[in-house]
Amino acid sequence: MSDLPTPTAQRLRKPSWRDSRLLVGLLLVLASTAIGAYVVSRADDRVPMYAAKSGLMAGQPLTSEDVVRVDVQLGESAGDYLGAAEGLPEKSFVLREVRAGELIPQTAVGGEDEATARPVTLQVDATSASTLREGSIVDVYVNRPARQAKGAVGTATFAGPNLALPRVTVVSLAEGDSMMGGAGDTRAVQVMVPEDKVRELVGDVDLGSRITLVAVPGALDSATS
Repeated sequence: MSDLPTPTAQRLRKPSWRDSRLLVGLLLVLASTAIGAYVVSRADDRVPMYAAKSGLMAGQPLTSEDVVRVDVQLGESAGDYLGAAEGLPEKSFVLREVRAGELIPQTAVGGEDEATARPVTLQVDATSASTLREGSIVDVYVNRPARQAKGAVGTATFAGPNLALPRVTVVSLAEGDSMMGGAGDTRAVQVMVPEDKVRELVGDVDLGSRITLVAVPGALDSATS
């Protein structure tokens, strides 16, 4: 009986740079390194900006308590917003509404001489005021008394409501129950009025006009928390 040939063991050879598996692995390492470097470089593009900590109302002073720092990537748009790197400008005022959590536009901040809105307290229809809160954005409707014929007596009539002020901010609402008056239940509400409209609105109040505030849809979320 002849002996079967004994197989010869092959020695393992060291991988060569020509080995396709080695090349694929090397490419994967290089690719992951490049991706990681890109992600880190993109993260470094973030810049510190100021966002509204709560709803900001036109006319109010802007202080460090009203803002929060956030790091965001804005690219070329960074100059359009209030940066946090150098702190808040001194004696800054809010010029228009900024909702809670929003970045603060440069155009929404200015000096005291630019903050022309003035707080005016109005006795408004209690029903229209019941859904409002500080920071609500409202349209102001004024219903002026109608002119009556000389010597006429009876219940006062009104000419019909007109939009007197669009999109003004509610600063505060009186606490407690509403008041009873000739025009029905009313509630004191303070709103920010553009300076050039204050005189006309005060005149309407003195004439005994009925004033109703209508909330702007979607603007209630801008109220302060």
